Amino acid sequence: MKFVQLAAAAAVGSVLVSGASVESSSASVNPRTYSTINPKASDIAKAASNATTNHFTSNVKGAAFDRMVVIWLENTDYDKAAGQEDLQWLASQGILLDNYWGVTHPSEPNYIASVGGDYFALDDDRFIALPSNVSTVVDLLDTKGITWGEYEEHMPYSGFQGFNYSNQETFANDYVRKHNPLIIFDSVAQNQTRLGNIKNFTMFEKDLADKTLPQFFHITPNMTNDGHDSTIKVAANWSRSFLTPLLQNEYFMNNTLVVLTFDENDTYSIKNKVFAVLLGGAIPQELKNTTDSTFYDQYSLISTPEANWDLPSLGRNDVNANVFQFVANKTNVTNKNVDTTNMFNNASYVGYLSDDTIPLPAPNVTAINMNGKPVLKAIVDTWSSEYSAQLSQSTSMTTTISGSISEALTTIKSASATITSASSAASGSSAAKSSTSSNGTHVSTKSSSGGAAATAAIPLSGLLSLIIAYLL
Repeated sequence: MKFVQLAAAAAVGSVLVSGASVESSSASVNPRTYSTINPKASDIAKAASNATTNHFTSNVKGAAFDRMVVIWLENTDYDKAAGQEDLQWLASQGILLDNYWGVTHPSEPNYIASVGGDYFALDDDRFIALPSNVSTVVDLLDTKGITWGEYEEHMPYSGFQGFNYSNQETFANDYVRKHNPLIIFDSVAQNQTRLGNIKNFTMFEKDLADKTLPQFFHITPNMTNDGHDSTIKVAANWSRSFLTPLLQNEYFMNNTLVVLTFDENDTYSIKNKVFAVLLGGAIPQELKNTTDSTFYDQYSLISTPEANWDLPSLGRNDVNANVFQFVANKTNVTNKNVDTTNMFNNASYVGYLSDDTIPLPAPNVTAINMNGKPVLKAIVDTWSSEYSAQLSQSTSMTTTISGSISEALTTIKSASATITSASSAASGSSAAKSSTSSNGTHVSTKSSSGGAAATAAIPLSGLLSLIIAYLL
């Protein structure tokens, strides 16, 4: 079988086995570099005076909701978030998701994954710009005229592409590009009309008051309110304070789904599970103050609107991502049972953004998503040739092939490896990196997070046999 051949050959990618990241020692690590956009204050002021801001709205009916809002918080372990009184109160108003996962570390790749269906092997928070042939969820929404946008707290003006923007009084971190998922894609950033949909909180207040909110949007608080540069208590309090009036706003609540979640956990040596809650007028009354233990991750933020509005897919990890269960119930989607026993989601794979010798992974142009729709035609037209070429290569890096390998490897039992895992990590683990070294027929890995390390020694021949057996 072709997929088995590719899986065996492509096993050089970064994978997770019982908490350890195993990476090929032969893979070169030459991260792609980009010219950082970091304008002066005077340039920002000038650009702000000419910036275009859109106030597009629409009313395309969905199967389970008519508007979807994603609100991001930062870097908190599940238990710490779940212990916060303000977040407990919010959970009582909706559905607690106690099996929701980040897809890797650190922050930026999780944001990218939530709109692009892949994080393209990014393993840090640097300035990047994904090329315009990489589509996002907004390309899917556009097929049915579903309006979309983002609201970024303290971004200086609509469509700002700079790396960051500091508080002009305290000069503390405020807005950061790495928490703005759509601006990272040139398919948005190089389109002046689309740039006008990337707005700040001032525009959110205006759109709310004028009843011109789009039907799909992300909300990102500043670096204090999201908990990144403060504490989970600050983030939890901000969340309740921000959401309470919205939950009482008839216009905002009208058949709206709000997803409050975190990008990643904070302790890199443990499973990357995060706190998430579903809120809003779209939540059935009988489901409020309940818990959903279905497996979800950042890709569910794409598969759920796909199912709700019966949209095509990106052909990436959105294709097989579980749909929020109350939406699945109304769209005849059958979610998968995912065994997370050996899943950690705490390291990247080797690929496009971590090694400049590796091409962009092609989407699987033949895929069918959870709601039974094919890949967006424009994506098929753009990527068919490259997908075929990558599929024919022994080191194929197509998104879905890489995903199959990762899934296979996370199911390998800990008996297949000798593992010594850290019981805890330093609280500042967001700077964690992986380093690998070859030792005969084994690959060993150590975490350099500053805390205790996780190590693994895995016979590669046995590893490949397990992969092939799994895929067969």
